[in-house]
Amino acid sequence: MLNREKLIELYRALRAREVLSVYIDADGNDPSDRRVWFMALEQGLDRERGRVQSEAPAQLGDFDRARRHVEAHLEQFSNFLPGKGWVGFATADALEHAEEMPVPMPHLVRWERGARVAPYVRALKQDRMVVGVLADQRKARIFTYRGGELEERADLLTDVDFGDYANTSVSKRASTYSGTRGETGTDAARRALERSASKMHARLAEVVKELAGPHGFIVLGGSPDAESSVARHLQHLDGRLVQRPALHLAMTEPEIRAALEEAASELSRRYQADLLHTVMDQARARGRGALGAESTEEALRDRRVDTLLVTRTFRERYPDLTDHFVGAAFEQGAAVEELSGDCASELEAEGEGVGARLRYTG
Repeated sequence: MLNREKLIELYRALRAREVLSVYIDADGNDPSDRRVWFMALEQGLDRERGRVQSEAPAQLGDFDRARRHVEAHLEQFSNFLPGKGWVGFATADALEHAEEMPVPMPHLVRWERGARVAPYVRALKQDRMVVGVLADQRKARIFTYRGGELEERADLLTDVDFGDYANTSVSKRASTYSGTRGETGTDAARRALERSASKMHARLAEVVKELAGPHGFIVLGGSPDAESSVARHLQHLDGRLVQRPALHLAMTEPEIRAALEEAASELSRRYQADLLHTVMDQARARGRGALGAESTEEALRDRRVDTLLVTRTFRERYPDLTDHFVGAAFEQGAAVEELSGDCASELEAEGEGVGARLRYTG
């Protein structure tokens, strides 16, 4: 799946060309519905061909060639499409990009100047990196979850020097020898283990920060002591971090996948709420925030937008305007967030479904 940077790159590469943008909802498992997506596609292509013939007949030949590129690619899927959705962008010359999506897409067929990218935005949250860490005093497991793919990062264990730390052992038999007066050998070994564990957790936190990057989410689990120790090294990332005491080292990959998905949803809601409330507060104070279509369009025109916020309802109600807003945001390197749930309802009430965090005031 494309990340934000790749989507912007594709948008810019196609902005001056006539493009056939195709989105397919493929989220179906009923055998009786296996060709529903194909029928919806053909109907959409036929309707769009009729519109082109009426409004821009000189482009009909280019449209038909672009259509054939899309249909030729989809011939490989005789029944169900893989994934929950499919997206393709074609010109008269070639199928410029095509991929299966991990989230359902709306049925959409559009021929116009530039690729229609607004519907793609809802899938961008799937590209956000989620790092899961399960740790105790001796060992840890590291997972990354992105675009629906879970991977256990055993390759990172060497970097964290787990082997050295794990070799520290606590004697089962107390001895009177110790490097500290009045301390048993067992106590000394326990202190050595605690020091080694602390070093391991500090190094583990560094690895996690590097994996998560500036926007990724982090989910911590394992023994209470280890979880708290790692969390202390990551406390400055509080808005992107969640602790899950129920997670443990013996969990299976399906269990970990489900836990990371649930935690990522919670963190995404938290992130969107913080972002929206910042925009609302700034807009009311005439600061670095815009609410409503008029003020958002003005900010986009002045290239002041840092992050564009839209709701699905706004996108469906004003598809052309939304695509114009998203394209303008991409042109100035801004991020785009499609809000959902309670955040979407708030933005609908406060800003007609659209707003923006600004780089500076007008």
